[in-house]
Amino acid sequence: MRKTISILIAVAGLLSAGTAAAYVGPGAGISVLGALWGLIIGVVMAVGVILFWPIRMMIRKRKAENEAAEAAQNEAAQSDQQDANSSQDL
Repeated sequence: MRKTISILIAVAGLLSAGTAAAYVGPGAGISVLGALWGLIIGVVMAVGVILFWPIRMMIRKRKAENEAAEAAQNEAAQSDQQDANSSQDL
């Protein structure tokens, strides 16, 4: 009961407070804007990385497949060249 009365008094005191006669200079505003921009950019970067991750994996997979196909093609070309060289030697 006593706790409830204390909470009601605190809430009533907070709600009845008037406006403060305080000056907020441009330095504080610039600080708030800088922090806000940092927060916004951080969230956008995090979302961008999460969205780009599957695309990045797809690009890596495609690159690995292309390199494997190119390596197989080079190996086949080298073996054909060796066969041609060995048949000329006979």
